[in-house]
Amino acid sequence: MRFFSRCLTTLAIAFAAWGPVATSAQTQPTQYTQTKYPIVLAHGLLGFDRILGSFDYWYQIPQALRQGGATVYVTQQSSANQSELRGEQLLATLKELKAKHGHEKFNLIGHSHGGQTVRYVAGVAPELVASATSIGTPHTGTEFAETLMGVTKATGTTALVATGVNGLTTLIDLLSSGGLPQDSLAALNSLTFEGAAKFNAKFPAGKPTSTTCGTGPGAAGPELVGGVRYFSLSGSSVLTNPLDLLDLALVAGSLSFKGAANDGLVSRCSSRWGTVVRDDFPWNHLDEVNQAFGLRGLMSPNPLSVYRAHANRLKALGL
Repeated sequence: MRFFSRCLTTLAIAFAAWGPVATSAQTQPTQYTQTKYPIVLAHGLLGFDRILGSFDYWYQIPQALRQGGATVYVTQQSSANQSELRGEQLLATLKELKAKHGHEKFNLIGHSHGGQTVRYVAGVAPELVASATSIGTPHTGTEFAETLMGVTKATGTTALVATGVNGLTTLIDLLSSGGLPQDSLAALNSLTFEGAAKFNAKFPAGKPTSTTCGTGPGAAGPELVGGVRYFSLSGSSVLTNPLDLLDLALVAGSLSFKGAANDGLVSRCSSRWGTVVRDDFPWNHLDEVNQAFGLRGLMSPNPLSVYRAHANRLKALGL
């Protein structure tokens, strides 16, 4: 009987952790996430807004934010293309939202390559941006992109692999609300060390002051630059749930980092930008957006609660 009771307790904890919104979030005030400016979510590489009208890239996150009073928009950029082009696409969307709804500014949140996307907009149109938050973004490039580039060049398969990935991103685009150009090689170049360095030279706002990877002074960057507040957060785990088959792909990706802390695709150090909310959540790259279907480590923080807490942080700052 005692064993059965313990099993029920364990299952209850599991369902609470995987539920749409954690119990603590459900008891928060209904205006807990009601920011002054709308929240805009920008996806990363191989991303989308919603597939076939039902499967969200930001799984359950927009709903959790809206539950607390936030106005939320989920945008669509090219699933694969260079940082600047994706930034221009997001900028065009923001201008449309401003014209249609009269919004003065936006709180931008970008996952993975979406981090560079929102930083681009903050750099070229800071008057439209209240805050720019990056989630698991390879700001200084990623070892995974370097490895992939090196292997395809060495084997002479760069063009072949790019064609295959372009086919995949075109399909993703067709199944979502896209109609946007795809260029996986341009995306890969943007995420190499060299590509990231060129981008950072043009858009340095929020860059950490230290040139080494450490945890002391300089590991984070300035929060407020040009009227825009910069934040970042990320995970540093890889295999977080054996039931999530996508974790296996991230395990393969993590081999590129040679033991350095990473989320399967992005190193902990590369993810830091502006005020670092936290860079060691026990999440992998997909857990950061509550994928797949909310599966993650049993006792890990609920991403929905973390996003809600960040929205409340923005609200407290008057954003």
